[in-house]
Amino acid sequence: MIDKADITGIILAGGKSSRMGTDKGFLKLNTKPFVQYSIDALKPLVSNIIIVSDHSEYDSLGYKRITDDIKEAGPVSGIYSGLKASETTYNLVLSCDIPLITTIVLQKLIDAADEDSEIIQAESNGKTMPLIALYKSNIRDTFKSFLEQDERRLRIAIKACKHKNVVLDETHQNATLNVNTKEELKHIEDVYNH
Repeated sequence: MIDKADITGIILAGGKSSRMGTDKGFLKLNTKPFVQYSIDALKPLVSNIIIVSDHSEYDSLGYKRITDDIKEAGPVSGIYSGLKASETTYNLVLSCDIPLITTIVLQKLIDAADEDSEIIQAESNGKTMPLIALYKSNIRDTFKSFLEQDERRLRIAIKACKHKNVVLDETHQNATLNVNTKEELKHIEDVYNH
């Protein structure tokens, strides 16, 4: 069992969100901003929370905010920046656009930790979720070398690490729904309200 003291929560909130036209972390579901759902799911499991974002609005949440080391390089840079700032061995990494995420799902990732795995990601509906995952801090150099080679595809960086998937059963599939469009936001509102 990994001690809470050895886990940092890292929330990636740097995305431009061209499709939504607004910062996704502050979209609201039932009057609560999306990013708050990520924080609430992480809180029972981590010793501290880091938000990776260039937007100073996140400072109002009261957590440490860092900016991307390498701009415009997507989640590989966001994860690298978060791991670099982390002082713990393990890190639960979440994007800020999954408002139905639950502590139970995150606990499953922690429970799956073993000696070998460097990344443990959720898998739902046959899709891997690298932005709902447990990362060991020691992979930051691997991610850094990909960034230095201008490789920005997260799946390529993950393949270079020892990784495994935790397959979520149907009861948890909604927990991984993310929002990129106004239609998806409406779908999540429907799921949440039923």
